[in-house]
Amino acid sequence: MQGFWSSINKPAFVLAPLADVTDAAFRRMIAKYSAHTRADGTVGGPDVFWTEFVSADGLMMATEEGKQKLLADLKYSEEERPIVAQLFSANEDHMEKAAALCRELGFDGIDINMGCPDRGIERQGCGAAMIKNPAQARAIIRAAKRGAGDLPVSVKTRVGYNKDELETWLPELLVENPAVITVHARTRKDMSKVPARWERVARAVEIRNELGSDTLIFGNGDALSIEDAKQKAATSGADGVMLGRAIFGNPWLYHPEKDLSNVSLQERFDALIEHTKLFEELLPHKNFAIMKKHYKAYINGFSGAAELRAELMEASDAAAVETIVRDYLQR
Repeated sequence: MQGFWSSINKPAFVLAPLADVTDAAFRRMIAKYSAHTRADGTVGGPDVFWTEFVSADGLMMATEEGKQKLLADLKYSEEERPIVAQLFSANEDHMEKAAALCRELGFDGIDINMGCPDRGIERQGCGAAMIKNPAQARAIIRAAKRGAGDLPVSVKTRVGYNKDELETWLPELLVENPAVITVHARTRKDMSKVPARWERVARAVEIRNELGSDTLIFGNGDALSIEDAKQKAATSGADGVMLGRAIFGNPWLYHPEKDLSNVSLQERFDALIEHTKLFEELLPHKNFAIMKKHYKAYINGFSGAAELRAELMEASDAAAVETIVRDYLQR
């Protein structure tokens, strides 16, 4: 089941799911500031949006208050379409029911996280721990497909756990025929301490072709810009590239004519303030400190940046942030 994936631009340039980064507020910013009119008249930005990962177990088992907090992570705007909900679970029943819930919520696809290196996630048998249990990983894909109905199901994973296992791990996933497999070109042991090995994405494409699968292969890791992503897609043969860390402080990333080199400080500061207000509006239950990692990205590369960042680290709400930034502009 390819769903919308069969009609997207290829190579596609998509937004990575980053916990406490690509939340509803930041995705709204990216949709707005990366928007542009393509040659065919459609509005462009990321070719596909991903949500942060959400616990399928939590969606099924949490208290009502807890469920509402998780559902807030699944908020999206129409400007973000097509948008994929990313889930994690080692429980087949929970995955099936959570996928069905995401279908009811109107998502365009379901993605399963099989790459997160967080120890807490791995203790649940989820994330990168799935690489050590291919049979269960395949069962989880089948469960997601049952719940997703006519929505396409995809997987995001790594080339291996402690060592490169692409030659055995990828064929296991391909048997279940997911619409897309995104390959983070590092092992779980690597974390982000070594350069992404894009030659392994190229090998993933070869394996897919050798097995006669129609699953799309996307690459992930160290794509620094859209131009860099285009080069990585060309050299690897990948059907798409997922960009993650490059989005920090740069909601213009997917705009073909804008980047931080031609965005004024005024525009950057205005975006920071708008982003902060959206965070408070859409995610009032989240710790305001989450926004501070964004301030480090927005506020850099100019005289006085360090001092301004230090002031913003002390802010406790959007009003304080706006006051600090406006005061700085008047100095």
